[in-house]
Amino acid sequence: MVIAIVIVAVVLFIPILITRFLRTVEAGTIRLVSWLGGTTRIYKGPGKAFEIPLITTGTTIPAKVINIDLDIADQTADVGPNGQPRPIKVRVLASAIVSVGDSNESIKTAANRFFAMPVETQTNTLTDLLTSTGRRAINLLHHDELFNAKGPTAAVTADLAAALANDDDDRLAIIIKSSCSRELQDLGLLFNSLNIKSVQSEVAEARRRQSAVEAKANADIVQADQERRAREAQLAAEQAVNDKERDLSERKAQNAAVVADAEAKKQDSLRGLREAELRATQIAQATADSERKKIDAAASADAEAIRLRTVASAQAEAIREVNKAVAEGGNAYLLLKQLEMLPEIVPHIANALAQAKIVTISSDGKSAANGTTDQITSVIQTVLAAQLVSSNVNLGGNPPPRQSNKPPQQ
Repeated sequence: MVIAIVIVAVVLFIPILITRFLRTVEAGTIRLVSWLGGTTRIYKGPGKAFEIPLITTGTTIPAKVINIDLDIADQTADVGPNGQPRPIKVRVLASAIVSVGDSNESIKTAANRFFAMPVETQTNTLTDLLTSTGRRAINLLHHDELFNAKGPTAAVTADLAAALANDDDDRLAIIIKSSCSRELQDLGLLFNSLNIKSVQSEVAEARRRQSAVEAKANADIVQADQERRAREAQLAAEQAVNDKERDLSERKAQNAAVVADAEAKKQDSLRGLREAELRATQIAQATADSERKKIDAAASADAEAIRLRTVASAQAEAIREVNKAVAEGGNAYLLLKQLEMLPEIVPHIANALAQAKIVTISSDGKSAANGTTDQITSVIQTVLAAQLVSSNVNLGGNPPPRQSNKPPQQ
């Protein structure tokens, strides 16, 4: 049990003892441990610092960078055309970054001089130091040199000129860094960088306004030029469209003219075809009419010839029959026919004799009355013979034509 108790005590006591001897150093901090002999050991976190209570004394300082905002206002070293000073008021807004030095001496100095002051005093000290250095730097620079202009001025030392020539940082930052390095080293600090946020001055503002006006004017010119080019392109496009439309209209007109010409030629061809067809029809009709007329004329001629031959044959036959009847019956046949026709012809003869003025001259010793009677009888016989022949040769069945009431002229 005693051994066990001793072991447990040792196990518990050793960690507690080690914890009392070893102290944790956080990241971003530096632990300074001073021994009785005056030796100081520095431990940078993260890590462990070896300390012995009652023998060593330790302190912790921050190892992080310190950011200080600066508002520097002063006059530049500009001169006028006649060589007289002509300073320009400027205002520089910047932020400086400093940190504890890397060497043990710098760390000890920072712990004893800078971090021994209250935090507010630390900030004010750095601000005053950097601001005064910035004012001195502005007094050494011209107005245009504050806008990243390169090249050392006459008021800058040779070392600073070399630094300016070999460094790409801003001229104001280089001058401040070179000027305040000794003061910062006295505090155990190191100047890291200076970020200039803006440089304000009446000249810069005027130039800015002028640049803005020029930029706006250039933008307006560019915009006007672009609008002009766009308008020209639009007009060119419209002109091209108008040309195409004109060409299309001309092509349509030409096509319409060609179509009209073709249609006119077609109509002429159709009219010529119709005229040819009409002429052919008329010629065919005329030929047919001519042939028909020829056929009709030939038929009429043949019919007339047949009729004439039939009539002539009938007349001849009638004359032969009359002659035969006369030869067989003598005057008795004529007298009989005269008696049959007397009722028809006596009125006409009487009417004609009543209207006629007959002068009879007798030369054979007969009386005038006898001569007249013989002549009338001869006429009656001739008429009767003609009536007989006409009645005998009438083949069509039509009645014989009526005799004129006009008496024969003596």
